[in-house]
Amino acid sequence: MSWTFCISGPAIAKGGTHANSSVIINATIMDSWSTEAEGFIEGITGKDFTTGYAGLSTGIKGILTEISSSLIGMKIATYDPTGYLPREWDGIMNFNDEIIQKGLASLKDFNKTSLKQP
Repeated sequence: MSWTFCISGPAIAKGGTHANSSVIINATIMDSWSTEAEGFIEGITGKDFTTGYAGLSTGIKGILTEISSSLIGMKIATYDPTGYLPREWDGIMNFNDEIIQKGLASLKDFNKTSLKQP
């Protein structure tokens, strides 16, 4: 299931420029965090976005990318916060948390038939 909702680039960027370089090149850890993020999103929303991913709209895919990359970015930042500048880590965590909360709220009420054309 890993890397269905996002690729590693956005997740690494959301971890910040002072992220521990050894974790972002560790494919095993990153793959695990991707799988966890996707499972978390589906568990919280109660919706299986993975199975029908190809048929989702670009907008919904974008929300899934935003949430999953932010979840992974937070794990990257938490893995080793010692390299961050003062308050930088807090800013990264707050930035990602806001994306996650807003994205999850929008997906909880998602109904494929509720999308309207502008």
